[in-house]
Amino acid sequence: MGYSILADLVMLAHFGFLVFLAVGGFVAWWFRWVIVPHAAAVVWAVLSVAGVECPLTGWEDGLRRLGGEDGLPQGFIDTYVTGVVYPQEHLLAAQLLVAALAAASWVGLAVRNRRIDVSR
Repeated sequence: MGYSILADLVMLAHFGFLVFLAVGGFVAWWFRWVIVPHAAAVVWAVLSVAGVECPLTGWEDGLRRLGGEDGLPQGFIDTYVTGVVYPQEHLLAAQLLVAALAAASWVGLAVRNRRIDVSR
């Protein structure tokens, strides 16, 4: 398998992580065990926003360079999401939206679990 294909797979995994970050808490409404990896994803996202470099970004960049490409011009979010999915000036709003989705999913999970436990 070529380096570029591997880099594309890492990029897809990265997008998958972002989707899981946004909606994984809602998945936990039906599969309670999902809350543990979702909590880990939220912690990792907070660390990333605080400046910790994501290993997936480094892997993709390295694989692209090994495949003869230029690599990522910036980080993953800056390359594929900001300015593509939402304008650069709305970065904070996008981050807050994802945080609000995660928080709402956790509150909803707590309410749902309480109703289930009370009804038993």
